[in-house]
Amino acid sequence: MPNTAGDRIQDGAGEIAERVRKVIEAAGCSQREFARRIVMDPSKLSRSLSGTRRFTVAELARIADAGQVDAGWLLGSGSTGVAHTGAAHAGVGDAGPKDDAAARAPVLPSSGRPLQIVRETVRLIAEHGFHAVRVADIAAACNTSTAAIHYHFPGRAELLEAAVRWCMDEDTASRAARIAEAGAAEDTEAELGELLALQTPRTEQQRRQWLVWLDLWAEAARSTAIGRLHVEYYRQWRTTVADVIRRGIAQGVFREVDPEFSALRLTALVDGLASQVLASAPGAEDGTSPDDMYAALLAYVRTELLSVAAD
Repeated sequence: MPNTAGDRIQDGAGEIAERVRKVIEAAGCSQREFARRIVMDPSKLSRSLSGTRRFTVAELARIADAGQVDAGWLLGSGSTGVAHTGAAHAGVGDAGPKDDAAARAPVLPSSGRPLQIVRETVRLIAEHGFHAVRVADIAAACNTSTAAIHYHFPGRAELLEAAVRWCMDEDTASRAARIAEAGAAEDTEAELGELLALQTPRTEQQRRQWLVWLDLWAEAARSTAIGRLHVEYYRQWRTTVADVIRRGIAQGVFREVDPEFSALRLTALVDGLASQVLASAPGAEDGTSPDDMYAALLAYVRTELLSVAAD
């Protein structure tokens, strides 16, 4: 009887974990980066590699897709041995294992079926709300079958978690790239301004991510897994803001304030203003615009954080 996507695979000898390590090594990226690319909690990947947690069929399917190796090779068999109905639609495994050279040296692509599924899930959640989106809708958007979706993500909860994690990772990467591009590290006022600009929903991508966050807030109160993601994201975000404020105080740019408490207040202001922007029709004269939001955030920085010497 074939395994289903949510089943956990026995790996008593650690052979599956060793093959996954080879895929990560051949990918030429860190373990954390690989987890990001397969939309998996880095701590889960770490525990699975150390043997304290078992990989699920769906996780191995995403790893096989990312590494362009046969899922059967990951399992140490000549055939996939996993969710055959899903594999046929997902493009994994029906042709049998790839040649040894390909298995030894997979190349990690920047896209693939799992990432396509996650991106389309994010788009559909932003447009319709999580509870209005069916797996069939995601399958249609990806031009594939529901079996292929379940092959990579067993259920709606896993899809929402993957969508939220992808948005978190995209947001974190955007922050790092924007700051590096602006060269604002030595100018903490400008650096904080860049961070706030990234949180202002101007572009379609920014609005889409914020709309997913709105669903996240509701689900976080009901789902332990989503609640943990919610806590993790805000911990990272507030730590980033607090670090900038702390460096600004050391530079004499910001006044002597409690960095953590100021970060809490500022990020809460971001959330409230972004909700108002999203509730307003784009271009509407009587709503809160992205310009209004950004001006209000800069005014807060100017009145609450900037030192007299920096004014």
